[in-house]
Amino acid sequence: MNNERHISSAFDRDLETVQALVVKMGGMVESAIHDAAIALDTRDEELAEEVRRRDKAIDALEAQVNEEAARLIALRAPTATDLRTALTVIKVSAILERVGDYAKNIAKRSHVLVHMPAIDGAGIALRRMSATVETMMKDALDSYIQRDAALAADVRQRDLEVDQMYNALFREFLTHMMEDPRNITACMHLHFIAKNIERMGDHATGIAEQVIYLATGEMPDDARPKSDSVTRAGLNEGED
Repeated sequence: MNNERHISSAFDRDLETVQALVVKMGGMVESAIHDAAIALDTRDEELAEEVRRRDKAIDALEAQVNEEAARLIALRAPTATDLRTALTVIKVSAILERVGDYAKNIAKRSHVLVHMPAIDGAGIALRRMSATVETMMKDALDSYIQRDAALAADVRQRDLEVDQMYNALFREFLTHMMEDPRNITACMHLHFIAKNIERMGDHATGIAEQVIYLATGEMPDDARPKSDSVTRAGLNEGED
């Protein structure tokens, strides 16, 4: 019995260490979302380049989380519940790494857009959409730390708002392109930025669903709330 308690205690300590890495990673991803949006809105090439550089550190943390979690599973032989927790750590870190990639993609396109005429209202609208996603990500991570299924469910509902913002922006970009063909290239870049932000919202929702799974033992059984997207069926979901 004492040996079982020792193993459980050692597992908890090791898991806490790995989860601290995930929390650190989450903070870096939140900063990447925030800074990528500011760099786009203010046409700050140096900040955009910094976002791109910092993505390597996010990638390195994901690799460290995977390595530590795999070692934990191999050495501690966790029970079913503990195994679920350890596997969720790996899933959440993978989601965060992907969101970091989307922030990097936004920064890449910001470099191109600096040399094009500004599209009226686009920067502010994209920054508002990005701020909504940033808050979703913060709350998703808070729900993960606290095992707060109610907060996670709230994050999941908010994804609908992000979809609606994306659809409104898509229509706005189409209008700009039809009114002046010289806007086409810039609006295409801006559309892909909007799509990347929309996908970030999907991933924040993915973390929330993992929290619900951790707290209840089951994934949500209702369909994720989504707005009918005018582009969901036919356009690239993002970039690498």
